[in-house]
Amino acid sequence: MSLSPSSSGTASSSASSTAAANTASSGSVAGTWTVGSGSVVGYRVNEVLLGQNAAAVGRTTSVTGHLTIAGTTATAASFSVPMATVHSDKSQRDSQFDGRIMDVSQYPTGTFTLTSPIDLAPLPSAGAVKSYTAHGKLTLHGTTRAVTFTLTAERTGSQIKVAGDIPVLFSDYNIQNPSFAGFVTTQDHGVLEFLLVFSKAS
Repeated sequence: MSLSPSSSGTASSSASSTAAANTASSGSVAGTWTVGSGSVVGYRVNEVLLGQNAAAVGRTTSVTGHLTIAGTTATAASFSVPMATVHSDKSQRDSQFDGRIMDVSQYPTGTFTLTSPIDLAPLPSAGAVKSYTAHGKLTLHGTTRAVTFTLTAERTGSQIKVAGDIPVLFSDYNIQNPSFAGFVTTQDHGVLEFLLVFSKAS
């Protein structure tokens, strides 16, 4: 399952969200927001493991970032993760990820930076999920590429939740194909998935 603003594992309880919804729906979103608890970034790659189709999934909750909104326009945004904190359900996969695939000791951080403003108007009501097109730069494995993708955003209580999937062609970032002879075969691309939970900076 892809990450989404309403993912049960990261969303606030419906009770607390409903309690604060009226305040959020009428309040201004302008200002600086910071990534906080409940945020998740990771990867998803389709693979054939010992003859069986599967999806390799790695996740980290060690996410930092910010979002700046002027009026109803997102003027700046970024997030970053320490690549060594991305883990899957298999230690052998994680060892390959940290070593020959992503070389996290040499390239310790993955980052995304928004490069074009996003017009949020008209602002959706609290609890409504709206889609936007984002343009930015993604840095993985020491290589930076321009990316364009669709993200979704939702205001719940005092938070803004932003989710998206960024396609990643391994060769674009000089990332070695994760395939491991005789054991696992993967596609030549994957997806970077993220769910960012922003709170208004005090």
